[in-house]
Amino acid sequence: MADTPTSQTAEIAAPASTQAEQVHEVVIVPDVRHGPNDDGDADSTYEVPPESTASLRSSILEFQTENGRTYHSLSAGKYVLPNDEASRVPILIRSGNALDPMIHEYTLSQESERLDIVHNLNFLTYDYRLALCPKNNGAKRVLDMGTGTGVWAVDYADAHPEAEVIGVDLSPIQPNFVPPNVRFEIDDLEKEWTWAHKFDFIFCRSLSGSFPDWEPVLQKVYDQLEPGGYFEIQDGAFPVGTDDNTIPRDSALLRWCNLLVEASGNLGRPVDQVYNYSTIMRKIGFVDCVDRDFKWPTNTWPKNKRFKEMGMWSLAALDAGLEGLSMALLTRGLNWTMEETLAFCVNVRREMRDPRIHAYWPVHVAYGRKPENAPAAATAEDTST
Repeated sequence: MADTPTSQTAEIAAPASTQAEQVHEVVIVPDVRHGPNDDGDADSTYEVPPESTASLRSSILEFQTENGRTYHSLSAGKYVLPNDEASRVPILIRSGNALDPMIHEYTLSQESERLDIVHNLNFLTYDYRLALCPKNNGAKRVLDMGTGTGVWAVDYADAHPEAEVIGVDLSPIQPNFVPPNVRFEIDDLEKEWTWAHKFDFIFCRSLSGSFPDWEPVLQKVYDQLEPGGYFEIQDGAFPVGTDDNTIPRDSALLRWCNLLVEASGNLGRPVDQVYNYSTIMRKIGFVDCVDRDFKWPTNTWPKNKRFKEMGMWSLAALDAGLEGLSMALLTRGLNWTMEETLAFCVNVRREMRDPRIHAYWPVHVAYGRKPENAPAAATAEDTST
C-alpha cells in the first residue's frame, strides 16, 4: 500500500486577461464547517472518409456487454471504460456481516453523462477556455483524439466556425446534429494514421490508460501536425492528493487509486504515465513545452467558492462514473468479480462524499509546438503515389 500522498503545490488557470503561462501557487482551504472532527453526515454524422482506414460497419455499432456495461467493439478490449448512453441499471448488492447486513442500491449511470460533466469541469477549471495553448483561438484544422461524446469538438467548432474539426473515437456515441464544420470518425488511433492533410492543432483529454506506450502515439501526433502546429493533452493523475493529511492511511479512496494503477499495469495500459507526456514530447521534437497542474476537490469541502463549485462537479463526475471506471480494470486486471467491485465501490463512494476528507484529484496539462523548420513527414497521399 502506498503511503498517503504528501502536500502538493498546484496551479490555477490564469484569468483571461493575463497570459496563459502566468500561474499562482495555491493550497485549497477547507470550509471550516467540514473539519476533521466534524460529526456531520459523511455520506453529426458518423463519417469515415476515404482518407481514413476504418470503415463504419454495422458491427461497430453492436457494442459488447460485460458485467452490465457496454464497451466499444472496434479493437475490442483496448479501452477499459464503458460507452453506455441509453439506460440506467439498478443493482442491489449486500455488504456487511451476516448479523448486520446492508443492502445498497446501485444505479449504473451512463458513461456519456460522466464525460459531459467532466467537460464542464474542465471548462470551469481553465477559466472557460477549451485549451490552454495558443490554439485556443485561431486554429484552422483541428483533430480531437478520443472525442468521446464529441462535446469538446462541437464546442470548439461552434466557437470557431472558420475551423474544420474532426473528432475520432473507438465508439460511435457522438450526436448526429452538429455544426457543419465538425465531423466524427470511428477509428483506432494505435493503427496507422492516414489523413491526407495536416492539422495545426491536435487535442486530447482523459486518455490516460488508453495506450501501452505513448511514444509511438505522440510520434504520430508530431508527424500529423504542420510546422508551427500545437498539441495539447489534459488528463487526470493518480493517486488522490491532500494538503492537510486528512486522507486516512487505510483510505478506501486511496486504495482504489492504487488498485487502478496496479490493474492498468497488469493489462499493459498504465494510467500513471501522465507526468511523462512532456518528456516524451520533447524527446520527439516538440519545443516550447509547458506543463500546468491543477486540483479538483473531491467534493464541496473547500471554503473558496470557485473550488467549492469545482468540487461539486468533480463529485458529480465520479458519482456518475465510479463503477464504470472500476469495473473493467478490477475484473480484467485483478480478476475481481462484479459483486466484489460493486461492494468495494460502496466504501470508495462514502469517502469521496465525506467533506471531512480534504482530498483532491491532480490534473495535468501539457502542450507543445512543432518547430516551423521541422522536416515534413510523408502523408498518406504521398505514400500512395
